[in-house]
Amino acid sequence: MSKNNHVLSDTQIKAFMQRALDLAQLGAGNVSPNPMVGCVIVHQGKIIGEGWHQRYGHWHAEVNAVADVKDQSLLPESDVFVTLEPCSHFGKTPPCADLLVKHQVRRVYICNDDPNPLVAGKGIQKLRDAGIEVISSVLEEKGRVLNRRFFTFFEKKRPYIILKWAESTDGKIALPNFQAVQISNALSRRWTHQLRSEEDAIMVGTRTAQYDNPSLNTRFWTGKNPTRVLIDKHLQVAKDSAIYAGTTPTICYNSIKSEQKGHISYVQMEAENSWLPMILDDLYQRKIQSVIVEGGTALLQSCIDAGLWDEAYRWISPQAIGEGITAPTLTEGLIDRKEIGDNSLWRYSIEQ
Repeated sequence: MSKNNHVLSDTQIKAFMQRALDLAQLGAGNVSPNPMVGCVIVHQGKIIGEGWHQRYGHWHAEVNAVADVKDQSLLPESDVFVTLEPCSHFGKTPPCADLLVKHQVRRVYICNDDPNPLVAGKGIQKLRDAGIEVISSVLEEKGRVLNRRFFTFFEKKRPYIILKWAESTDGKIALPNFQAVQISNALSRRWTHQLRSEEDAIMVGTRTAQYDNPSLNTRFWTGKNPTRVLIDKHLQVAKDSAIYAGTTPTICYNSIKSEQKGHISYVQMEAENSWLPMILDDLYQRKIQSVIVEGGTALLQSCIDAGLWDEAYRWISPQAIGEGITAPTLTEGLIDRKEIGDNSLWRYSIEQ
């Protein structure tokens, strides 16, 4: 077999890595606490195999991509594009770096180094020790955006925090006395349930659980239900409330007891301390990489004021409520806005 001396252009390199990133996105909502990873295998400028990490505990992207190559004899003359440094340790599956070494691929392009201490450069070193050329930081920023939950988890030692609420055109989220009112439209509700299906957990406070009686599930979208997180200091939320129904794991942070009752975990907190950092640390210890904070205003505003958020989604309805509960105030970080039906979606990022 003749040696493959095909040289890829910068445009091709970026295009193949973008394809790998697009494949990685297909794992959204199914791979946590693992990162989303895509892999593309290229021979003489043409894709001969591709794959992505499809579900936690299943084969990684590199394994699926190698298996997709019909003529395995081409692998030693092929370039591999992978969105995250190949793992170098045994976990649910064997090390992907070992697989690439076994097939003696020509070159490996990597989008991001893995921040997980179990990997953290060891995968790259294993490839280089085997004589495989490694080129890293290809579309690095796009990779960090894709796996922002994963990077936040390891770098900040807390879940990635998404704030979300809907408000009327006059800045209210509920009627007086916290009575619920339908603000968002059907499209925004479906969007919300898609968001829930892609994140690990969803958090509300006592009043939201009492007055809205939310199920916090994904009934308007296909996908898993997030772990439900309730902050209920004095255990005021009734046991037959929707937030406790079903079998979805539910964590209730309170000042009274620690107890496990079926799918419900009661976690007692120290009353004199600030709860939010402690709750985020507990979620981190439970390997929950992302949490949506859906209300109410006091909980959302406490996250904003403490700088404990990463992105926020603010839905604004054209209807006016008049007297009612004022929505949270977020004045910085707006990155875009768009109209969805008769609602307006404003998106914020703390990085902005």
